[in-house]
Amino acid sequence: MVLKTIEILKNEIAIEEESVIITEDVKAGLVLVDIINGFCTVGAGNLAPREPNRQISEMIDESTRLARLFCDKKWPILAFLDSHHPDKLEHPYPPHCITGTDESNLVPALRWLEKEQNVTIRRKDCYDGYIGSFQEDGSNVFVDWVKNNKIQTLLVVGACTDICVLDFVCSTLSARNRGFLDPLEEVVVYSQGCATFDFPASMARNTKDISPHPQELMHHVGLYMAKERGAKIAREVSFNSLKKP
Repeated sequence: MVLKTIEILKNEIAIEEESVIITEDVKAGLVLVDIINGFCTVGAGNLAPREPNRQISEMIDESTRLARLFCDKKWPILAFLDSHHPDKLEHPYPPHCITGTDESNLVPALRWLEKEQNVTIRRKDCYDGYIGSFQEDGSNVFVDWVKNNKIQTLLVVGACTDICVLDFVCSTLSARNRGFLDPLEEVVVYSQGCATFDFPASMARNTKDISPHPQELMHHVGLYMAKERGAKIAREVSFNSLKKP
C-alpha cells in the first residue's frame, strides 16, 4: 500500500530528467554534499543507516566515479562535510557529525580526495553549504571557489537529497539569479548521485521529535523541489572531449 501511494504521488509530481553532457569547453565544478560517515556508513552514528542501503550505496559509487573523472581532468571539486560543535546542535535531529569525530569525515571510498590538489574541503555547521561557507570576515569559501575557478556549470551530488542538497541548491540558484556567482550559469543535480535516509512511520511513532521520512518519496520530493527552483535534474552525466578541427 505504501509503495503504491508513493508511485501515485511521484506520478502526480513527475520530474523531467535530462541526459547531461559536459564538454571540455565549459568550466565545470563538482560539489559533494555531506558524503560522510555520519550519514552514509552503516552504524556510524545517530543519523547513519542501520543496515546496508541501496540508494546510499549507489550515491557513493556514482559520486566516487564522478570525483575520479574530475580529478583526472584536474577540474575543481568542493566537498562539504557536516561538522557540528557539541553545543550547537540542529533541532529536531539528534546529535550527529560532531567536529573531530569520524562521523564528520568523508566515507572510506572518498578519503583519497583529501590529498588531491584540485579539491577544496569545507566543514560546515548547518544544513546549507552556501550559508555554511561564510567566514568571520564576511567572505564566502563557496563563492570564492566559483569565481576563482570561473565555474559555469555546477554538478551537485550527495546527501540528503531533500535536506542539505536541496538547501544548498536553492541558495546557490538564488545567489546566481542575483548575480552574486558570475560566471555560473547552470546547476545540475545528478539524481543517482544523491540519496536521503529512510525513517518509516512505524519507527517514527516511537521516536520523539522526528517525523516519518520515506526514503524513495523524499528523494523524489527533493529532486522535484530543486527542479522547481531552476536546477537541471540529470538521470545520467557524461563527458565529451572536443574534437580537434
